[in-house]
Amino acid sequence: MPVYAWKGKTTSGEIQTGELTFNSRDEAVAYLRKKRVITTSIREKPRSRGLSFKMPGRGVKTRDLVIFTRQFATMVNAGLPLVQCLDILSKQSESPIFRSVIGSVMHDVEAGSTLAESLGRRPTVYDNLFVNMVDAGEAGGILDEILSRLATYLEKAEALKRKVKSALTYPAVILSVAVGATVFMLLFIIPTFARIFADFGGELPAPTRIVMDLSNLVKGYWWAMGGAVVALITGVKRYYKTAAGRLQIDRLLLRFPILGEVLRKASIARFTRTLGTMISSGVPILTALDITARTAGNKVIELAIIATKGSIGEGETIAAPLKQSGVFPPMVVQMIAVGEETGALDKMLDKIATFYDEEVNVAVETLTSVIEPVMMVVMGVLVGGMVIAMYLPMFKLINVVAGGSAH
Repeated sequence: MPVYAWKGKTTSGEIQTGELTFNSRDEAVAYLRKKRVITTSIREKPRSRGLSFKMPGRGVKTRDLVIFTRQFATMVNAGLPLVQCLDILSKQSESPIFRSVIGSVMHDVEAGSTLAESLGRRPTVYDNLFVNMVDAGEAGGILDEILSRLATYLEKAEALKRKVKSALTYPAVILSVAVGATVFMLLFIIPTFARIFADFGGELPAPTRIVMDLSNLVKGYWWAMGGAVVALITGVKRYYKTAAGRLQIDRLLLRFPILGEVLRKASIARFTRTLGTMISSGVPILTALDITARTAGNKVIELAIIATKGSIGEGETIAAPLKQSGVFPPMVVQMIAVGEETGALDKMLDKIATFYDEEVNVAVETLTSVIEPVMMVVMGVLVGGMVIAMYLPMFKLINVVAGGSAH
């Protein structure tokens, strides 16, 4: 996301400068206008090329951010001044990087910046969702409540992320073990048998010849196969970084049996929880939809949310474009429509998110229960097939020896 360096004047004539992270220059200008800053200059900072160094705050863990937010909410609720809260949080943070970030936020607040403005200058730690919710909390005088909601949101979002990651990690690990075992046998075990069979003479069984040919192929061209795999992975990654590539791959992932359901339900849970949290915190609906779209995690879902944003801008409902997208289940669309009609959209979105959190749990368990026996069969066929192919000549030799002894 581009970073814009800006300079402007406040309504009192004070000159201010800073940096903002937004999708476009217009969004950055609109944000400053909302803050009653008259922009005199704004330009996109050039992106660094060549070696890239870790930006301050890049190494902050979600767990540290959750603890910070929860403790911050408690202290604000107790009536402590913001600067004192930040000073205490800075001193007790276990992460040196995060300690430095909190300290710099404290200095900005001491210098007269609002908390949201100072957080917004550190986009590697505090994303747009965090900044906008804090901004709404400051404006409404309910900062402690907003921070508490943020902490809850971050905890649930991280739990959902771990579930999806575990669903994707398990089959990847099993497949890697199967491929690794197969390659090991082809490179080291099969050649040993091949040297033994060379002394037998006669024709080897067809399965044995196939396995030995495959072993020779892997031994002779392992470098080409490895290069092809690396090239394929690199090509897919680069294609995924393009808009068309990400849309096509995300659409394909959603169509995968079982795995597609895990990803779809996780995206719906993330969308509804993010949007519900922001609306209940007083963030404007269009801003909330814009941020929610960027955190959807799937391009298909993101485009559906962007279409919803356009619909809202024209005075229509959220539910209609969600229904037209074909991505969201009828139950979700219907509950959102009821929430809009009754004026309780945030509560309805929270109920949907809670329901789909549980659905993700069930889907992950289903995926694991299906993949485990399938992968065991695959491993059995690969490894067992090679073992049998290697022992077939042994059986033939035993029969020949037994026949010779009988005579």
